[in-house]
Amino acid sequence: MFERELAATAAAMVAPGKGILAIDESSGTIKKRFDTIGVESNVENRRAYRDLLITPEGLGQYISGMILYDETIKQATTSGTPFPAALQKAGILTGIKVDAGAKDLATATGEQVTEGLDGLRERLAEYKKLGATFAKWRAVINIGKEIPSDYCIHVNVHALARYAALCQEAGIVPIVEPEVIMDGAHTVERCFDVTEHTLHALFHELHRQRVTAEHLVLKASMVISGKSCPQQAGVQQVADATVQCLKRTVPSAVPGIVFLSGGQSDELATAHLNAMNAGNADLPWPLSFSYGRALQAPALKVWKGQPGNVAAAQKALFQRAKLNSAACFGRYKPEMEKEAAAA
Repeated sequence: MFERELAATAAAMVAPGKGILAIDESSGTIKKRFDTIGVESNVENRRAYRDLLITPEGLGQYISGMILYDETIKQATTSGTPFPAALQKAGILTGIKVDAGAKDLATATGEQVTEGLDGLRERLAEYKKLGATFAKWRAVINIGKEIPSDYCIHVNVHALARYAALCQEAGIVPIVEPEVIMDGAHTVERCFDVTEHTLHALFHELHRQRVTAEHLVLKASMVISGKSCPQQAGVQQVADATVQCLKRTVPSAVPGIVFLSGGQSDELATAHLNAMNAGNADLPWPLSFSYGRALQAPALKVWKGQPGNVAAAQKALFQRAKLNSAACFGRYKPEMEKEAAAA
């Protein structure tokens, strides 16, 4: 019923040189971000900050879509324009986070399952009326001693597939996000094995639940060393391992893959994406970005909750998006960071 609409949306999400900006932080997460700059997390401050992120002139050159939070999709710009309408005018798609967060998985110490399927069909219909054309659901896969278990992977990919099927039924493109968490002392090789296992299970389950591969976007974590691993993989090693893992597991029918930054620094997330694209011109799908903190951090730091800093903060966001756009083509160079800072 929605095949053409879904195909057009998915293609636009991964258009050449464009990526997705995630501004879908929960109330708890945005409070932590605001705490770092000494700003109270109240409704108006959250609205003002999201307004800053949504309204920079020309951002649509580098950003194809934005993932909003439930509160945000119902808010408006300072001038009174609903956020989805403001995004549409800028040529940017409206996305919406629809999961209810990761909760402890019963009888599985250290593992989690993402909830939020109850009432999802009705919520998707509401979000579509509000202007959403794509959605996001994040699963959490932790690495530790004897985890992740097959039990944990199964329940999470099962939920991702149920969510994705409901999205496609509603005419909304699902972003499926099975995030393999960086926390821990695991090696890059261990991360590879867990990521490969998770993605194989995910696409098997998506097929079982009749989800159309051509009408979804994968949001993937990079194959990277655990944060506390004494031997950190280099940029090229991460790029090579990530691409190899994706080639083994992701159907060529998928329109595109966008990466989460997962706690990496702004510069490192961009460098990793660039290395993947610089040496792989023959991949079956484009590799782009769907960063949250790694795109927002410079703008948040400049803004500091002050209206007078909005223009400078928007410029910082624009520059960060421009650098990641260059990485989509394999054209990013570290010296561009200094040029961006000077600008």
